[in-house]
Amino acid sequence: MRYDGGHKRDPFLSETLGRFVEFIPVCPEVECGFPTPREPMRLWGTPDTPQIIGAVSGTNFTELIHAWCRKKVHNLKQFDPNGFICRKESPSCGMDRIKMYGIYDTPARVGMGIFTKMFMEHFPLVPVEEDGRLQDPSLREMFLERVFTLRRFRESFRNGKSNSALLKFHTNHRLLILSHGRAQSKEMGNLISQAKNLSIDELYGRYQRLLLEALAQRATPAKCADVMTHTMGHLRMHLTQEEKQELAEMIDRYRNRILPMVVPATMFRHYIRKHDIAYLERQVFLNPPHPAELMLRNHV
Repeated sequence: MRYDGGHKRDPFLSETLGRFVEFIPVCPEVECGFPTPREPMRLWGTPDTPQIIGAVSGTNFTELIHAWCRKKVHNLKQFDPNGFICRKESPSCGMDRIKMYGIYDTPARVGMGIFTKMFMEHFPLVPVEEDGRLQDPSLREMFLERVFTLRRFRESFRNGKSNSALLKFHTNHRLLILSHGRAQSKEMGNLISQAKNLSIDELYGRYQRLLLEALAQRATPAKCADVMTHTMGHLRMHLTQEEKQELAEMIDRYRNRILPMVVPATMFRHYIRKHDIAYLERQVFLNPPHPAELMLRNHV
């Protein structure tokens, strides 16, 4: 609930994404007991030592909100969150470029929401994105890919950790990781090869960090098209020359942003099912890595 009693309801988040995730609402001001409507608040001071001040009364609410934030992030640990969507320009829940007042001649966009900053310190691997930025189809796809992959990673090992389970996860996600960067994919492959020399907790901790660092790198159409071209190597003996040419042309049209990714990916899945290629059928990169109903790969 906004300070003025209004809202910033997003139909995609509440009606579409809400069918596949459980939202845990967070509002520092309301949960601290402030009324709605209420006076707006501002960040005051410097990015390193921000204060949160009432814009009308000048009251300093920093200690009250800090105490609530510390308690809240501790309570959130029980939910094992897979992502966090923060509120654009909010002095408590914004991600970056929040207006800061006080020592500057004019308000400077150098601040970060107090709760968001504390959340990211306590959950450094959890994907965080701002609601306004999620209007960009590419950023939306990138964020939700990370969210659903993290959830899948955690659910894969609910019944216990083992080297074989991690190898299976990595094998099924290999092309997805490769689409974000060859360097990250190589580093993760090297880690898997050293699995017998590491404790299971160290192995999983290092792998999860590398996984999320890899997915934080943008998977551009050029990178994804390269992965598709690589994937064609597994299909060459099964396809006619005309089918190979058609698939290659489709990949090039996607690379040049003429077709959305869903088009060549659908064609790949058709050939994979037709010829029963088990390794490719398990690849999350082609399936896709998030619910198809979200239509995240339908943009050009």
